[in-house]
Formats: sequence, C-alpha cells, structure tokens
Amino acid sequence: MKQRSCKECKENMKHTKRSNDEKKKLTNRLNIIEGQIRGINQMVKDDRYCGDILIQIAAVNNSLKSLGNNILNNHLKSCVKKDILNGKLETIDEVMELIKKFN
Repeated sequence: MKQRSCKECKENMKHTKRSNDEKKKLTNRLNIIEGQIRGINQMVKDDRYCGDILIQIAAVNNSLKSLGNNILNNHLKSCVKKDILNGKLETIDEVMELIKKFN
C-alpha cells in the first residue's frame, strides 16, 4: 500500500538546519558506529567468544551515547535556546522527555 503525502504533516515536521561541517562530523561518527555493528555481526557469524562480542557491544553503546550527548548538547544550545528566547516554554517539557528516553 502506497503511503500518502500529507501537506499538513510536512508543515508540522520539525527540522534542524545543520552546517555541512556538522553533518560531515555526525555522518563520520555514524559510519564508524555502522562499521562497529558490522564487526559484531561478523563476530557472531565467526562464532567468536561471547565475552569478546559483549565488549564490542559495550563499545557501540558508548559510541552511540557519546553521539547522542553531542546532538543533545547542540540541541540545547540552538533549538531549545531559540524556543525559550521566543517564549515557547513548552520546549522544556519536550527536552525533559528526550532526556528520559535517552538515559
């Protein structure tokens, strides 16, 4: 079944404009994480020792957490700051929900 495009939905979607440099840095980090995941997949296929796989899973978790902290930091300093300065205090509730999900 084909998904319909809804003009109202598109208008209500939030976007964050990122510089090309920021996009490149985030993409590079994501590519590294993707490589780590592929490595874990290969370890499973190769019947590697459980402890070794778990160490790699912990490394991926740390990489994702670091990336998330970076994005959250930028979000607070840009999007959230702008919203609060413009009187959109409901953004604080949104950030609190994000932090709960992230931790």
